[in-house]
Amino acid sequence: MAEETSRTAFVELQGRIIETTAKLKQVQNQMRGKEGEKKRAYLTLEELRQLPDDTRTYKSIGKMFVLEPKSLLMNEQEQKFKDSETAITSLQTSKEYFEKQMAEVENNLRELLQQDPGLARQIMSMSVG
Repeated sequence: MAEETSRTAFVELQGRIIETTAKLKQVQNQMRGKEGEKKRAYLTLEELRQLPDDTRTYKSIGKMFVLEPKSLLMNEQEQKFKDSETAITSLQTSKEYFEKQMAEVENNLRELLQQDPGLARQIMSMSVG
């Protein structure tokens, strides 16, 4: 009976590891996307700053370009930059949470395998075969 309980706990922990890993990867991908947005906004701002104030600037809307004042475009890029920074900060907090969760689950799994050497041997024989 104890062996069945250990096996059930192992399967549950294994599922939690898979789920947490997937969530962690998702957060990391979102962070990479936001980092890219932040960099594009920064580079666009740098280019806009070099232009004289009376330069005709255009905003891309789908396949069309619309004449917009330089100040408006700069404000939009500054807002995109700030929004990206805020999102990255939030995602970093989520990433740290999932990393802690992952460490906790791994620790629980390690403890389970130390408590039940028979289960550890069974798992090893399954993965080798």
